Amino acid sequence: MESSSGDNVLLLAFPDPERCGAAFREAQSLPGYRQEASVARRTDGELEVLDTHVRGTGAATVGGGAAGLALGLLGGPVGALLGFTAGALLGNAAEQYNLEAGGEALITLSTRVPDGGAMLVLHLHERSPGPADELAARHGASVERLSAGELDAEIEDLKRRSDADGPAGE
Repeated sequence: MESSSGDNVLLLAFPDPERCGAAFREAQSLPGYRQEASVARRTDGELEVLDTHVRGTGAATVGGGAAGLALGLLGGPVGALLGFTAGALLGNAAEQYNLEAGGEALITLSTRVPDGGAMLVLHLHERSPGPADELAARHGASVERLSAGELDAEIEDLKRRSDADGPAGE
């Protein structure tokens, strides 16, 4: 099922990694851009993460620290230090969770990367498919859209199948 607007993950498939690299840089200016990763599969089948970018990396850590600092000011200098530290730790935990979720998504989507080809995985909040479709057309890529919910379902399905199979080698 194709999603056309909202919180989407776009898979732009490229015949070669060079085209993917050029599109990677351009994608950061798309409306609703959140994060992206470019991956390539060598002709021997090995997958390589070429590059990643997350808009606002560090913002949760800094924001949490600032909020904790403001609350901690009520307790004086020691309270401010403890508040900043606690807030920064909470913000960092949120960022770490998002990075882990991104890794799960790349593992799930990696089967779609063709041998010798590359894929740009974009997380966008799209109001219209036009800008991303135009980017893909300029760089000779095909586009597949998944809603965030569809991707979450694929990740959960892969986890269930993996749990049912047990650890490798058993």
